Amino acid sequence: MGCCESSFLKETHPEKDQTQQQQQEPRNHNQSGSGAEPDLAAANGVPSFSEFSLADLKAATNNFSSDNIVSESGEKAPNLVYKGRLQNRKWIAVKKFTKMAWPDPKQFAEEAWGVGKLRHRRLANLIGYCCDGDERLLVAEYMINDTLAKHLFHWENQTIEWAMRLRVASCIAEALYYCSSEGRPLYHDLNAYRVIFDEDGDPRLSCFGLMKNSRDGGSYSTNLAYTPPEYLKTGRVTPESVIYSFGTVLLDLLSGKHIPPSHNKLSYGLLQCLSTRICYTNALDMIRGKNIILLMDSHLEGNFSTEEATVVVGLASQCLQYEPRERPSTKDLVATLAPLQTKPDVPSYFMLGISKYEEAPPTPQRPLSPMGEACSRLDLTAIHQILVMNHYKDDEGTNELSFQEWTQQMRDMLEARKRGDFAFRDKDFKTAIDCYSQFIDVGTMVSPTVFGRRSLCYLFCDQPDAALADAMQAQIVNPEWPTAFYMQSVALAKLDMHKDAADMLNEAAGLEEKKQRGMKGS
Repeated sequence: MGCCESSFLKETHPEKDQTQQQQQEPRNHNQSGSGAEPDLAAANGVPSFSEFSLADLKAATNNFSSDNIVSESGEKAPNLVYKGRLQNRKWIAVKKFTKMAWPDPKQFAEEAWGVGKLRHRRLANLIGYCCDGDERLLVAEYMINDTLAKHLFHWENQTIEWAMRLRVASCIAEALYYCSSEGRPLYHDLNAYRVIFDEDGDPRLSCFGLMKNSRDGGSYSTNLAYTPPEYLKTGRVTPESVIYSFGTVLLDLLSGKHIPPSHNKLSYGLLQCLSTRICYTNALDMIRGKNIILLMDSHLEGNFSTEEATVVVGLASQCLQYEPRERPSTKDLVATLAPLQTKPDVPSYFMLGISKYEEAPPTPQRPLSPMGEACSRLDLTAIHQILVMNHYKDDEGTNELSFQEWTQQMRDMLEARKRGDFAFRDKDFKTAIDCYSQFIDVGTMVSPTVFGRRSLCYLFCDQPDAALADAMQAQIVNPEWPTAFYMQSVALAKLDMHKDAADMLNEAAGLEEKKQRGMKGS
């Protein structure tokens, strides 16, 4: 709904054949590249780039709940990132831009399509976008095992071992080389928070950095101490700026600390040489011998190769050259780091010191009754018809009244319920609410059916909070009544609490199934 597509997109992104994906979005365009290496990601279950509806993304993120925020700075981030889950149980990350970050929906869509065509195992791939009114959203694969920053700066059980740090550097270099070879050499704000780990613990580069934070805004949102010197002068990101940022990530991996290059004891002297354009050989002399120990993360406890560390520090110093033209290319990064991979057969999750992520099997969906089907599609009219037909058969046994209790008040109460039933049948829901409320307020009799009916009346009157409260009261009166759970599922869905609604619908179906088995056994 409300998403945008231009003629440019139709001409440059034709549909292609590929494996059927379990996505509910209407448009599904496969994008494949022929860059640094064959595109294997699509074959490994990455959905092709497509357009999402705002309703789907609201449902996936529990209406963009603050509990789902995974941004580096939480709710203080300029553009929030949420984790979410689609109906097909696929986890996603949703980046929500501020309303005026991209005023032109066509320009936003075209930029998103440009990034969406990339597919690589070293990327957390972009799988979709949405433009709806003022909303601008990107949808990417969600990486379950946190960021490099978390594992490097805020670890709990163990620090990242040396071989894994080399793997991270090599994998990110591969990702940058691939993007560059595919005509997307610019990466905005590359830092340890942009490196994320998948379910196997393998490092990936977030695709969000391949797009600016806004059409005209800055490309760096982190501390300016990490930004390339030329960016501070021109405000423009170049391919060489990306290499500089990669150099800061190498310093993070070496030191285990998030320290700007100009504040690091060793790199400060190194940068002094570079800024005064002393030759690289003299700069490298500074990091040989015992000086390298000053830079290395003390938590490694000396468990690293000095030769390998010297190569990485040398590469970092090249990346941090003051003159952009003196920095290496992404191809050079890969060529330097690939030979340092000494544990290719050891799983990444083992080197990270985490358990291999195993997806819990989905709760099997039970077949739904007509009531369940009506509730699953939020068909209030069908629910109304079923409640009218069922009358009060589910109230049997909920009230045991003595002869003395048949007072005039009781007769008045039952008369109020009767008037409510007529109004409910005739779809006069406001009158039905008033009459059922008179019945409930007396409190002598309790009826789950009355609570269920008044719950539906509230839904017809667009009062889902009150509807949910009545459905919960019906459950209290009769904890085994499936209709109470069905009505809760509808109210929860109306409140955009879709995951809870699905769970409640499944629970109602289970109760109904149990009830049917009991009837067959009797």
